[in-house]
Amino acid sequence: MTVRRIYLDNSATTRVDDEVIGAMLPYFSEAYGNASSTHQWGQSAKQAIEEARNQVALLLNASATEITFVSGGTEADNLAVKGIAEAHAGKGRHIITSQIEHPAVLASCAYLEKKGWNITYLPVYREGVVRIDDVRRAITDETVLISIMHANNEIGTIQPLREIGQIVRQRREAGQRHLHLHSDAVQTVGKIPVDVKDLGVDLLAFTAHKLHGPKGIGVLYVRRGVRLASQLHGGHHERDRRAGTESVPLIVAIGKASDLARTSLQERSQRLQELRDHLERELLQRIPFVTVNGDAERRLPNISNLNFDYVEGEGLQISLDLKGIAVSTGSACSSGSLEPSHVLVAIGLSQETGHGTLRFSLGKDNTRDEIDYVLEILPGMVEKLRKLSPRVKK
Repeated sequence: MTVRRIYLDNSATTRVDDEVIGAMLPYFSEAYGNASSTHQWGQSAKQAIEEARNQVALLLNASATEITFVSGGTEADNLAVKGIAEAHAGKGRHIITSQIEHPAVLASCAYLEKKGWNITYLPVYREGVVRIDDVRRAITDETVLISIMHANNEIGTIQPLREIGQIVRQRREAGQRHLHLHSDAVQTVGKIPVDVKDLGVDLLAFTAHKLHGPKGIGVLYVRRGVRLASQLHGGHHERDRRAGTESVPLIVAIGKASDLARTSLQERSQRLQELRDHLERELLQRIPFVTVNGDAERRLPNISNLNFDYVEGEGLQISLDLKGIAVSTGSACSSGSLEPSHVLVAIGLSQETGHGTLRFSLGKDNTRDEIDYVLEILPGMVEKLRKLSPRVKK
C-alpha cells in the first residue's frame, strides 16, 4: 500500500520551484564562467548576477547596490550583527534583541557578549510580540544595533518592525547616528509584503530555501551608507562586504525565486491563510484541549503552532510521519533537543506544556484536500496517545 505524502514543514525548507531549477541549470554547464573574469564567459556570469540582484531589489523595494549575496540566513545575520558591532564599537557596545530570535542572531549576540558587548534581551510575553515601550526604555546612548526578527519561525508572530524603525529614525535625527536596525526576515520574504523603506530597517536578511529556492544562498540588504565590518576576508567581492567567488547558479536561483514570489505574493498569501484557518478551525472543534500559541492575529498566514494538552508532540509528530505527513515540533534548527524551544519558554509555556506542540507550516503546493486528510486522521491519533499518557486521568 502506497503511503500518501503531505509536506507541512515549509518553514523548515521548501521544495525548489521547477522554474527556479530551470533558470539555474545553464550556469552549471555552458555558462560556467567566473563573474570576476573579464572574458565573455565571466562577463556573462556577471550580467546574470546583476540581473538577479535587480530581481531581489524589486522584491524588497531596495536599490540593487544595497543587495549582498551570502550563503544563507545564518551568514546574513552573523554579518549584520557582528559587522555593525565591530564597525561601530567606538560609538558604543550595546545591542538590543529579543528572547525569541533565531539562533543565528542569539549566538552572534552571545559571541559579542563574551567580547565585552552588553546585550539586552527583550521579553515577548504570552503573545510572542515585542512591546514598543520596552524597546524605547532599552535604548541608551551606547546602543549601536537593534536586531528584531520580522516574524518568528516557530509561532509566526509578526513584530512591530515599522514602529521600531520610526523610533530608530527619531533617535538618529536627535543625533544618535550610530544606531542601526537589523531584522531577520527569513520567514516573511515571499509570504507577506517586505518593503525595506517602509519598515525603516538598515539591514535585513533572508534566504532562498524558504521561498522555493535552493539551499546555500541568501541575501543581506544593507542600506546605502551603512558601514559594516566584513566577516570574510579575501577578494573584493560583493563591494567588499563578502569575499569569495560568487555561486552564479545559486544567485540566479534566488533572483528567479524572488521574481516568482513578488508576482504571486498577494494571491499566495490569501490562499495559505484560508488553508491555515480551515486547519485550525476544524482542529479546535474536533479535538479538546488544543490552543494556538502566540498572537492569533498578528502572525504569518502560513504558520499554525498548536499545543495539544496531554500529548507528547514528538510522539504525535512521529505518528503523522508514519502516515506520510511532515510537520515539526518546533524550529528545524533546534530539533534533537529534549528541552522545549526557547520560543515556547519565552511566551510562558511550562516544560510539560511545551512538549505538546506541533508546528504546521504551509507552502504554495499544499491543497485543501491535503488539509482535509490531516483533519481526518489527526483527531484519532491524539485520542490514542492521550489514552497512553500518564498525565490523563483514566
